Amino acid sequence: MISLLVLVFGVLSTQAAPAQPEGAAPNGRPLRLVSLNPSLSAILLRLDAAETLVGIDDYTARVLPELGDLPQVGGLFDPSLEAVVALRPDRVLMVAGVDQQAHAGRLERLGLSVDVYTNERFDQVLENIERLGRLVDRVERADRRILEIRAVRHAVVQATRRRARPATLAVVDRDPLFVVGGGTFLDEMLAASGADNLARSLGDGYPRASLEWLIAARPELILDMTPTAGEAARFWSRWPSLPAVSANRVLTLEAQRMSMPGPDLDQALRELAIGVHGPGIAAAIDAELEAARASGRTP
Repeated sequence: MISLLVLVFGVLSTQAAPAQPEGAAPNGRPLRLVSLNPSLSAILLRLDAAETLVGIDDYTARVLPELGDLPQVGGLFDPSLEAVVALRPDRVLMVAGVDQQAHAGRLERLGLSVDVYTNERFDQVLENIERLGRLVDRVERADRRILEIRAVRHAVVQATRRRARPATLAVVDRDPLFVVGGGTFLDEMLAASGADNLARSLGDGYPRASLEWLIAARPELILDMTPTAGEAARFWSRWPSLPAVSANRVLTLEAQRMSMPGPDLDQALRELAIGVHGPGIAAAIDAELEAARASGRTP
């Protein structure tokens, strides 16, 4: 479970991120950043600012092989503070959450500057792209990336708004069963893609669902986003009475691409819409994008 949920780390956040001060490293030298979250590392990579990274967490190294040669400072939940300090970063980047907030306090007491980001909601992820763009002097790239994501979100909403909304269960771990609840960027993307997220009734975040609830909920579509997606068909065949199983509507989606609150939400939205409505929806999304470009509309 942790191997997937770390991509959406921040679900326990209770503190707003501090204002992002602008500025460069002292004496005009290149900025030195240590990132303790794969989503933040992915944004920097997408903004063509990987050279600002001098250290990353172990999980980032696994999911972003392009950064695998960088010094690694330990896990998301147990980084080596000594290793972080030894890299002499100008800033340490992390996502708000109970565990990492404690590390932030310790690093600040050691004299380091720490920037905390929140990535629970869709617009918060876009704000993170904007903040990091300012930090590493990639404002134009960041603005363009945000506009592209918003354009696809608008196109997906328009393309799917008159279609049936299947009762959907998005699964992030199977045993035990953890699902996408309300108040998350994934819930917002499911809604934009024309899916009715059944697990919103279980609460916010990524709640655990019981077998009794699953059977009673009767999902028409199951989106399996677990790391071991290849085992999905065998697992879900245990419950042939579920409408999604009997109708062969159990779909596997690549976990990292779907659950990373990073710079490629537009790709995830398109894939979700195709999963919910079938491959034909892609042409409708492209038509909406082209119509928006032709009219000069911005999302």
